[in-house]
Amino acid sequence: MSFFKMKTARIGFVVVFVVILVFGLALMGSVLSAKPQDLPVALVILDQPATLPDGNALAVGEMVKEKLKGIAELPVKWVEVSSEAELATQLDEQKVYGALVLPADISSGVASLQSPSPKPATVRIVLNEGTNAQAVSAVRMILQQVTNTISSQLAGQLLSQVGQHTQQMPVSAANALLHPFQLTEQVVHPAGSNNANGNAPNLLVQIMWLACMVASAFLFVTARQHGQNRRSLAGTVASQLTAGVLLVTVASAFLLWMAHAWYGMAIAQPGATWLYLWLMAVAFLLVQTALLNWIGLPSMLLLVLIFFFSMPVIGMPQELLPQVAADWLYSWTPFRYAAVGLRSIMYFDGKGVLSQSLYVLAGMAAAGLILAALAVFKPRKAARPSVAA
Repeated sequence: MSFFKMKTARIGFVVVFVVILVFGLALMGSVLSAKPQDLPVALVILDQPATLPDGNALAVGEMVKEKLKGIAELPVKWVEVSSEAELATQLDEQKVYGALVLPADISSGVASLQSPSPKPATVRIVLNEGTNAQAVSAVRMILQQVTNTISSQLAGQLLSQVGQHTQQMPVSAANALLHPFQLTEQVVHPAGSNNANGNAPNLLVQIMWLACMVASAFLFVTARQHGQNRRSLAGTVASQLTAGVLLVTVASAFLLWMAHAWYGMAIAQPGATWLYLWLMAVAFLLVQTALLNWIGLPSMLLLVLIFFFSMPVIGMPQELLPQVAADWLYSWTPFRYAAVGLRSIMYFDGKGVLSQSLYVLAGMAAAGLILAALAVFKPRKAARPSVAA
């Protein structure tokens, strides 16, 4: 028979294209078409209107607000905030990726530019670095472009007003008019050193999932070899689950120690981080063990697919994902909840969405434990009599 007519060869050709389609969809489908849209950014207007020398009122804050909301092509969802305290709450709860803060003296500062002693105000860009590296980078670029545009427009208006009264002005006054306000950048909830630009939680989640996959697979094979009848099978499953929990307890501690001691990862709360990592590992292990106990080793393919489909999306904010990936993958993948909770502990002192992640992981652990234990009652084929018997 010709080599190319062999059944395994034909199957292999088909499998190659199936692998390309599946993993191409997993690794490229949710990334290549990603673009920012509706990024939540706080707009803090503390401005107090000022009076110009001609008696007219100047409200730069309202002018900027109207200009920003009039730019429809901006991929930003402006969240109006009335005070610094409210802004701090929004940042702590990870509701915004950044903020544009117009101070109370911005109108008076712009008005002073036409006086002998100009005092330009300072506009502040706030970046919530611990939320998501890609989203924060996009917000930084957007806010810098927006402030530069507004500064140029204000400078043009001021120069035209001054030009109506005089044809000459000192160089210092002209320079002040060209820069109506100063710009500073503030970073809050920094990721810390050696944290992969804020992606360290995602890396820890991925490594822990793979470690739990290996642990659950080896423990399943061991349990299958050990338990034969239903009475001994119950004890085997209990031993399987106990050994798994003990193993991931040590493994999660080792992973955290390795990340800090070997690679210098900054961990602000090592105790709380380890406890959360332990809960996450237990939840992963119990869910994987339940699938293995009911389906067998073929379930490893499902676990691998979950890993590859989830890996790209947890590193991206929901606002950058295509709608299909956000609805059908990001909304339910366990990686998302695990990474968000770990990020909350590592960068936000446990504030914000930590409770939701804890509920999800605890629910996963409980469901995995129950299903893994109920696998004792799964129908099994009767064992064949041995040759000796």
